[in-house]
Amino acid sequence: MIEMKVAGIAIDAISHHPIVFLQDTADRRALPIWIGEAEAKAIVAALDPKPSIRPMTHELFVHLLQAWGMKLERVVIHSLKNSTFYAVLTVSQGETKKDIDSRPSDAIAIALRAGCPIWVMEEVILQASVPVNQDADEAERRAFREFLENLSPSDFAKGIQG
Repeated sequence: MIEMKVAGIAIDAISHHPIVFLQDTADRRALPIWIGEAEAKAIVAALDPKPSIRPMTHELFVHLLQAWGMKLERVVIHSLKNSTFYAVLTVSQGETKKDIDSRPSDAIAIALRAGCPIWVMEEVILQASVPVNQDADEAERRAFREFLENLSPSDFAKGIQG
């Protein structure tokens, strides 16, 4: 699993639907997830918190967890099937933990309010992410090629013996 943070919200130029961008903590990969307008507003509100007169749905969910002595441990976006992302909220109460199915957009909005980490399975990152820092990716490839070019069979023997 790779920890991600919300990098921002954008509007798709063609479909005019909102997209939430998750970015890994190394700022190397971004994961775009198309979401609904209401969820986009909820995520934007969580990123720029201003007290609301009455709790909105995602705030209400966090208040319910707190009222019942529960904690949102993490959000995990675990799969991508037929262009649809799937997520779970891991909630704990004492020693008991439960995974609750959720749309990623709702899970992200709740995670931001609860201050819990957002994780994405590596398979999902491989399927749907886009590079953010291509210069760093190229530098890493060059360094790896140089490492391989300077590697000799005796280096393997050293590893086995010592």
